[in-house]
Amino acid sequence: MQNYDNGSVLELFISYPQSKRGNEEEIELDLLGIVNDKFYDKVAERSILITSEDSYKLAKENGIDAKYGSLGENILVSINPYSLNSGDKISIGEVELEITQNCTICNSLAKVDKNLPAVLKSDRGIFAKALNSGKIRKGDTVKVLNY
Repeated sequence: MQNYDNGSVLELFISYPQSKRGNEEEIELDLLGIVNDKFYDKVAERSILITSEDSYKLAKENGIDAKYGSLGENILVSINPYSLNSGDKISIGEVELEITQNCTICNSLAKVDKNLPAVLKSDRGIFAKALNSGKIRKGDTVKVLNY
């Protein structure tokens, strides 16, 4: 069992309709996901993608220079929460989140670099759903509540 120190939010992204992505100072969440995100009110269990900066470090170690946000994440954090299991809970800013599943690699990562899907196999991120409404801001503390 991994011991988790508190981390912080490094970057926030919204996937807007027409495939535009916005780097935001804050995002608003409710039980249906991230407000204004194109995946809002679709599948709650896959509505929020949390990625660790470790994924970008791993890409860099393999010669891939990926920019923050290029992995499709909504929330980029300084800790690595990938060993958390479905049902584990974290809090970020005003919001409590429940981990729903590991993120599977999709072919869209090959647009960044053809080798990226293989490099990040199980290190792209984790999906979560919001358990309450609230805002998350850059710099907010990330706390693992149970694991």
